[in-house]
Amino acid sequence: MSDNIKGKVLVITGASSGMGEATARDLAKKGAKVVLGARRADRLESLVREITEAGGEAVAVATDVTKLDDVKKLVDTAREKFGRVDVLFNNAGLMPLSPLESLKIEEWDQMIDVNMKGTLYGIAAALPYMKEQKSGQIINVSSVYGHIVVATGAVYCATKHAVRAISEGLRQEVKPYNIRVTTISPGAVDTELTQHITEPGVGDAVRDAVKKIGVPASTMSDMVAFAISQPESVDVNEILFRPTVQPQ
Repeated sequence: MSDNIKGKVLVITGASSGMGEATARDLAKKGAKVVLGARRADRLESLVREITEAGGEAVAVATDVTKLDDVKKLVDTAREKFGRVDVLFNNAGLMPLSPLESLKIEEWDQMIDVNMKGTLYGIAAALPYMKEQKSGQIINVSSVYGHIVVATGAVYCATKHAVRAISEGLRQEVKPYNIRVTTISPGAVDTELTQHITEPGVGDAVRDAVKKIGVPASTMSDMVAFAISQPESVDVNEILFRPTVQPQ
């Protein structure tokens, strides 16, 4: 599976923990050159040390995906350091679930800024390089909640439905440039994502459920590796995965 991964330059947002961290570690082992972005610079540097000490190639850039200039700097660093940008993994996300009647407007704004605008900023930063190369792959993270809607998840579901719409529009537009577009929609994955939930009762219930049934973050890295490893003539457009026991 690693034949089409080795040597590729992979930019990852949200790389300081969870699915982004697992993907960076696993694909670096498969020979990818990883460029890591997240707000927690100390954790990024620790991951870079781990990867380089194991013989991999990695660089970190402190990145807030709600700031276009930060995302551009991340992608520009990949080009400056390694000469190209082969894959963008738009992974950063927030999930502070709550009923609409709780009026957690600041949390709504955060989800829109990170989940939707952060995805768009990644596309804006990477697309010019990929058009110039006439190659590349953009992998966006949606969610099972990008396919359904649940109570307490109206805004989060809206942002993840939007990621799927953005991805499909992008896929149709970039055919002349030989660019591949993949959306990955995870179900319950055991990461820090549930720590964002501040709503009394909801947070504990979701965290308990994920602890019981959630698959490890490395499951996402397996999906990313599968999508990247396909021949350049194959565009894996959508992957939806859940724990086997997850009903919804």
